Formats: sequence, structure tokens, C-alpha cells
Amino acid sequence: MVRILNKMDKTLLFFTIVMFVFGLFMILDASSMKSFLISGKDTKYFMKQLVVLIACVIIFMLIIKIPLKRYKKLIYGICGVIASIMFLLPLFAPIINGARSWFYIGSFGVQPSEFAKVALIVFTAIYYQNNIKRLDELKIAIVPVTVGAIFTGLTFLQPDGGTSLILFFISVALFYSSPVSKDIKTKLTLIGFAVVIVILFVALVSGFSIANNMQKGRFNYKKPCTRYQEATGYQVCNGYIAINNGKLVSIQPGNSTQKYLYLPEAYTDFIFPIVVEDMGLVTGILVILIYAFIIIRILVISQRSCNLQNSIICYGVACFIFLHVVVNLTGVLGLLPLTGVPLPFLSYGGSFALTLAIGLAFVQRVSIENYNYNQRKVFK
Repeated sequence: MVRILNKMDKTLLFFTIVMFVFGLFMILDASSMKSFLISGKDTKYFMKQLVVLIACVIIFMLIIKIPLKRYKKLIYGICGVIASIMFLLPLFAPIINGARSWFYIGSFGVQPSEFAKVALIVFTAIYYQNNIKRLDELKIAIVPVTVGAIFTGLTFLQPDGGTSLILFFISVALFYSSPVSKDIKTKLTLIGFAVVIVILFVALVSGFSIANNMQKGRFNYKKPCTRYQEATGYQVCNGYIAINNGKLVSIQPGNSTQKYLYLPEAYTDFIFPIVVEDMGLVTGILVILIYAFIIIRILVISQRSCNLQNSIICYGVACFIFLHVVVNLTGVLGLLPLTGVPLPFLSYGGSFALTLAIGLAFVQRVSIENYNYNQRKVFK
């Protein structure tokens, strides 16, 4: 194991650990009041997240030991299982926050659409690598896009607009960054635009709305504090208050006032305002800079990869983290509609934390295989 660890990207590993640990203690801070009201203890959500992070470490260690070539057959079954479960969720899953997105194992909720993100990335990478000489054929190039469309559609039906948006953009980013011929990319782009126009036209003529009332309400996101007593403004406005309460430089964990049920999702989607309120604006900016560094570091590993498969895996994980950061922060800051997308490393959520750890484990496995490849070149 020590030999494997020596081949990993230690800088990326260091910041991964730092951010997960920082996020764990911010969850303890932000969730303490709600936890106490529900269970009589202020550590309920902290302990659940701690258990998840221990599971993350175990899964992380397993993934970095398994060569990526072992997934060439497994990934098809994994995608099939995830898609099957997602198909059944709207029929049998309990309604939570207006969506049927979870099934439960004891007290732990599992959200299959989160795991679909990494499954889609790995599937696309392996499929394009296996068919690298046939990427000028439409029937080959379209397969990963089709899998992405299936995952996106099944997630939207739950309905979970935020996660379906992330899946859609991951699929699009991987497709356009791949060596698929420009002719096919142009054709699919035109077909995509045509489909969107037809759907919008049919919806306009028939009066049918694709989004439900809750999703449509989220588009009313500007000037949230003028709608403080309405659902469309309450959360974002309280996020503004939390950020405004924070000093430029401050390290006062536990002193947040907005976590006292003013901010309903203080330990999930809206944890960033709590970070700023407790730890200061400088800490908030530092967190964003660390996100940027992690993304750039993953892209560097992608650029150094020894084959297309490894490059796509890293690029996909970088897109995954980037999209979550941008969608979450723009929603929290009132720049775009809220979508319920968690913030990497910081937000409470077992399925998301596991997905993030799995994605980063694959990146580290790529780093290991890049190291082995370079060593073989040196000794030839």
C-alpha cells in the first residue's frame, strides 16, 4: 500500500483530505441546532457524515488498488443496475423534498443519481478507448451520449432538476472534448437544437409544462430579500444575511446565527454562507481558490495521461466538481435559480460524498497508472 501511495498525486491527496475534514466540522457546526431539536444531541448529522467518510476511505483504498482495465466489462453492468434502480424510484421511493430520489438502507438514504455521475464518466472513458479507431461512425459515437440522456431523463422524472442538469452537462462536456469527428459533433448539435425547439413549441401550443410548480418557482430568483416571506426568496435572503454577518477575517466556529433554523438547508446546499459567517470572507475566498486548485490539478493529471480513457476520466471528474461548485454558489448568491445541488466536500450528504470520493479515487488511479507507464518508458 505504501508503494501505491507513493505513486499518487500527493498534493491532490492532501487538499482532498483537508477539504473533507474541514467540511465534516462545518457540518457539525451548521447542523447542531437542527440535530438537537430532532434527536436531543447536536452531533447526529456529524456522526452520520463521519460514518460515510470512513466508508469513503475504505472505498477509496480499494479503487486505487484495482487496475482500470478491470472495469472494461464491469462498467456495463454497473450502469445497467443504476439505470434500473433509477427507473423504479418514481414508482416506489418515498417523497422527500418533493422528489422520489432516495431509497433507504436502515437510516441511511442512498441517491442512485449521484452514482450515475461517476458511472457515466467511467463508461464514456472506457467506451471511447475501446472504440478509438471507430469514432468517425455515428452509431459508435452516440452511445455514451445516449447513456447520458437516459441517466438525465430518469433523474428529471424523479423530479431532480439540479442533478439532471449536472448529468446533462457532464455528458455534453465529455462528448465535445472527445476525439469524435467534427462532422458527427455538428450533426448531433443540430439534432439537439431541433429537438429542444420542437419540445418548446409543443409545450407552448399545448400549454403543457415540463417543470412542476416548485421548479418553475425557482426561476423567480432575483432580488430575493424583497420576497423574504415567500419560498422563492427566504432561503437566498437568509444566505445573504449570513454572508453579511461574517467579518473579513474571523475564526469563530459555532457563532453563526443563521443556523438557528433561519436557514433551512444550512448544512447542505447553503453551507457556504455558514462558512463565511463563522470563518470570515477570506476563508470563503480561500475555499473557492482551493476548489480551483483541485480542478486544475486534476486537469494536469488528465493532460499527462497515457491514453484516452485515463484522460477522459480525469476531465470528467474535473467537470463534475466544477459544475457542482458553480451551480451551488451561483444559486446561493442569487445569480441563478436554486437547484438543490450540494457543494463538494462541504455539504452534508452520504451519496454525494461517496460519489466524490469514488471520482477522486479514479483520478488517483489514473495518476498511479501514468507513473507506471512513465517508469516502463524509462527502463526500456
